[in-house]
Amino acid sequence: MSYRFRPLLMAVLLSTAALAPAYAQQKLKYPKAPPANEIYDAVEKPAQPAGGPEAFGQYLAENQQYPTAALQAGAQGTATVTFVIEKTGSISNVAVAQPLHPLLDAEAIRLVQAAPRWTPAQHRGGVVRQRVTVPISFQIPGDAPAAPATAPAAAGTAGPTTQVVSADQPARPVGGTEAFFEWIQLNQQYPALALQRKAEGRVMMEFIVEKDGSLTDIKPIKRLGSGLDEEAIRLIKAAPKWEPAMYKGQPIKQKMVLPVVFSL
Repeated sequence: MSYRFRPLLMAVLLSTAALAPAYAQQKLKYPKAPPANEIYDAVEKPAQPAGGPEAFGQYLAENQQYPTAALQAGAQGTATVTFVIEKTGSISNVAVAQPLHPLLDAEAIRLVQAAPRWTPAQHRGGVVRQRVTVPISFQIPGDAPAAPATAPAAAGTAGPTTQVVSADQPARPVGGTEAFFEWIQLNQQYPALALQRKAEGRVMMEFIVEKDGSLTDIKPIKRLGSGLDEEAIRLIKAAPKWEPAMYKGQPIKQKMVLPVVFSL
């Protein structure tokens, strides 16, 4: 009896032996670990900002510092920023893929470089580097027109007596923008309520620079409360005259939007 089953037993053993090389070959087909320094555009589990996309959007909005010269020029829009999330979650290789305005591009880069660490991407069972693209929007509060100014309408024109034009030379503070903001800081009287509440931030102010350089129609368009809005109004009202905007060699009125910064 044992002799009868011996060939069958040998056949089973041979079959098992024949499967071994095939199984070994199959194991070699498993994907290898991702290359150490490769940067991926698409991954199985993308990198995530701290707190999620909504928290990252809030960080951008709260920490954006609109450049004064860009505000003066009425520059706004969206800067498309690319960067790499490293395996540690740190941010590197920050660049503007679609430039918007030199000052706004620089601010977009600053915002991303200063952002909190991300949760790194994962791919093929390992942590990898990932390239991320984020649009950063710059919108002048109150939707103020770009370099808004008004000049007399042509003689014989029906309708309004003014027209909207782009100033040949925008209005500017006497002594320059830096001198103007230095004056703001030196003459700022921090409200007691704001000190008590430890309130700080930026009050966005809108006003008109008249033909004689005086500032009128002063109002906050982004408020902070705690007495800071009223102090911002007082400061702009008391500020020195500006150099008016010029159009075809003549002074004209121009609407401006500028921040008054309060910092403890």
